Amino acid sequence: MFSPSQADVRRFFCAVHQKQLQQQPMEAIETLAGQWIAEHHEYHAELSDVDAALARLGEPDSDRDNPFLHLSMHLSISEQCSIDQPPGIRQAVELLAARRGDLHVAHHEVMECLGTMLWESQRAGRPPDGQAYIDAVRRRATRD
Repeated sequence: MFSPSQADVRRFFCAVHQKQLQQQPMEAIETLAGQWIAEHHEYHAELSDVDAALARLGEPDSDRDNPFLHLSMHLSISEQCSIDQPPGIRQAVELLAARRGDLHVAHHEVMECLGTMLWESQRAGRPPDGQAYIDAVRRRATRD
């Protein structure tokens, strides 16, 4: 299983951004990441400077979102949906996206559910509960 470091993740997203700017060919995972990068113009300046991004590793910054974590979550949710793992996540995300009328908006809500599931798992010292995650996404899809 691939387990990239924080530096690897930063390099990956910065490289994808550069490939987009230079209209270079990309692999499938890069194309998917590029689609999420395109949705987040507010991150483009940070993605344009890999050296600065690497220099900021480990620096606490509670005043802003971490663009690399945020984009990684988009990519993770996209991959979960593509393979329907945990089983049922694809349908739950599609239902939420249809309800919200926007996949991007739906992803942001799914991120909250994913983050909660991971936090609860770590806090309790148990494996992540995929069914609780899917149930949380479905609850969001069925409420206003």
